[in-house]
Amino acid sequence: MFPGAHLEIHASKPAVIVPETGFSQSFAELDARANQLSRMLRSVGMYPGDSIAICLENHERYLEIVWGCHYAGLIYTCISSRLTANEVAYIVNDCSAGVFITSKQFADIAETIVADTPDVDLRIIVDADIDGHLWYERSLDGHSPEPLDEDRIAGMEMLYSSGTTGFPKGVLRNFPNEPIDSRSNGVVSVQDTIYGMDNTSVYLSPAPLYHAAPLKFCTAAHALGATVVVMQHFDAAEYLVHLEEFRVTHSQVVPTMFIRLLKLPDDARNAVDISSLECVIHAAAPCPQPVKYSMIEWFGPIIHEYYAGTERNGYVHCDTQDWLDHPGTVGRAVNCVIHIVDDDGNELPTEETGGVYFEGGAEFSYHNDPDKTAESYLTSGWSTLGDIGHLDEDGFLYLTDRKSYTIISGGVNIYPQEAENLLSTHPAVADVAVCGVPNADFGEEVKAVVKPTDDVTDPVAQAGLEAELIAFCKASLSAMKCPRSVDFRSELPRLPTGKLYKRLLKDEYAKEARHR
Repeated sequence: MFPGAHLEIHASKPAVIVPETGFSQSFAELDARANQLSRMLRSVGMYPGDSIAICLENHERYLEIVWGCHYAGLIYTCISSRLTANEVAYIVNDCSAGVFITSKQFADIAETIVADTPDVDLRIIVDADIDGHLWYERSLDGHSPEPLDEDRIAGMEMLYSSGTTGFPKGVLRNFPNEPIDSRSNGVVSVQDTIYGMDNTSVYLSPAPLYHAAPLKFCTAAHALGATVVVMQHFDAAEYLVHLEEFRVTHSQVVPTMFIRLLKLPDDARNAVDISSLECVIHAAAPCPQPVKYSMIEWFGPIIHEYYAGTERNGYVHCDTQDWLDHPGTVGRAVNCVIHIVDDDGNELPTEETGGVYFEGGAEFSYHNDPDKTAESYLTSGWSTLGDIGHLDEDGFLYLTDRKSYTIISGGVNIYPQEAENLLSTHPAVADVAVCGVPNADFGEEVKAVVKPTDDVTDPVAQAGLEAELIAFCKASLSAMKCPRSVDFRSELPRLPTGKLYKRLLKDEYAKEARHR
């Protein structure tokens, strides 16, 4: 399914609304623009299975661009708008993008990466006319708003996760090469059968669209004929206002957003009518149990939770009653079988903790990283996202740790190896560990623990070096990946083999947080 399939029913109905700018785009307008883009991309030699990269803020044109790529049958990679030029260039090259689309907001990055992305044949800028780049709005002029004159092949996304080297890796699936009107979509099925979305629904998306879940849930909503309301930035008070203003029926959030909503004054929370809400979904990070209890009390028994990854190798879900009956669970398997295994790959019994593996979900690989792909599979064919946990007697899954020590801050995955690798090159650093430590608002924040090359005990000197190291990191990486604080120690916990025992650090900081 796709937006153009709904034109006979509600061509004039809003498909995209961006409240901050007052932008509204009907299904007919969205389909026409996507058709124009698909034709333009075909005219420059982009054919089904070719790759394109997109780096945008939550722009008014974001979803029409994604649909245009989809209509053209392309493999589209949505890049985080918070990355540095070097990080963007790496992904553009790694995904073999022939076309790169960005916006005026990132014009500096677009110009900076030209020399470092020589295989890009066409560069497009939204809202700007810059040398060496096509102006997006003008590039569509002269192209028909009608569908391509061919049997269209559906495109697909290739989004990026972490790699063994610390660099992000694309989650790759076989290109299905299926007609656009017949290709199955698992997220559409989930939206329909589990969350009750249909062509009368209104979906509010408060998160960055480059993330897998917001992107897939928004496009699935369009595939079902639902209106999508996109917030450019999350603000708790504005989120509540939008729920009432647009009579929102469905929304997806991360636990940090719950926390910010709960911190609003009572008069702000009580001033809005949220009776239209039918389903609020959360995922991406652990939700503190007191927070979830409070949200259920406020919003009612409409809160759902799921556990899944960009890899789509398994889907775990629980509704409100499931969670109340099994507090702390992330749910039961929906389209797969969950296995808990030990380090040797042996399956463990109920209530014992081990690696969480899925059987029966989608097959995937990590683009250009066969080692990480191999590490994610057992010889049985079961695959993992790298988490550990246990099952209870009723088959409900509980997550207790993350093998990779991925930091989850405000629902965003941060991979500490990149910052560790960078900080280790600083002349004042003899040894370094980067890990996630508790943060009351975001779940976790990034901390660096450093053994300096010279003894630094004076508080003023430590403060100066801390600021220097954070600035050094931010000069090469996006701010979200850099430590918010640095602690100094004479030694870091390493095993005799030299392996960093990061779990000791994480446990220590977690204990300190509990006793504050």
